Amino acid sequence: MGSWAGDWPIDPRYDPDLLADGDRRNVVDRYRYWRREAIVADLDQRRHDFHVAIENWQHDLNIGTVVRNANAFLAAEVHIVGRRRWNRRGAMVTDRYQHVRHHDTIDQLLDWAAAAGLPVIGIDNLAGSRPLESVELPRRCVLLFGQEGPGLSDVARTGCDLLFSIAQYGSTRSINAGVASGIAMHAWIRTHAGPPPDAVRAERP
Repeated sequence: MGSWAGDWPIDPRYDPDLLADGDRRNVVDRYRYWRREAIVADLDQRRHDFHVAIENWQHDLNIGTVVRNANAFLAAEVHIVGRRRWNRRGAMVTDRYQHVRHHDTIDQLLDWAAAAGLPVIGIDNLAGSRPLESVELPRRCVLLFGQEGPGLSDVARTGCDLLFSIAQYGSTRSINAGVASGIAMHAWIRTHAGPPPDAVRAERP
């Protein structure tokens, strides 16, 4: 979107620099020309009740995708367990609008979840996991995903309140962690969320 044509809006949510220079950010039309802080504040008023966590022991390249999915489905927060550094390229700048918290260990995450009264739901194709397609996820929960390749660590598996798997029908034994996160988040959305707000375009003369 180019610079704003006509009289500028007086709403303080609008950013004068974006109005003057144009808004080329990856945001829906209803947030076009808004300040970043205003977008985050608006999202905070309607974030959903689920959190997302992912282990990051080997600098997992899927974390950016997980963050982008969490933003798309409006998760309350993303929790990264393990290494603090992660590749933000896959997030497509959505980490600017999504709350991200770091935990050094799984035990720290589990302690935080227990204090918040949130059950931890592990998503992994493990023996004894219940099919995600056959259950309804709790409204308030933490969806926990493992490292790409090895999946959930032993400590994480032990700490989960519930374990669910995603049905697969081909030859591969696992699916990409970023893809799995999107499937699980959408399962929560189908059960607990209403339709998204209408994408209202900024009024233009």
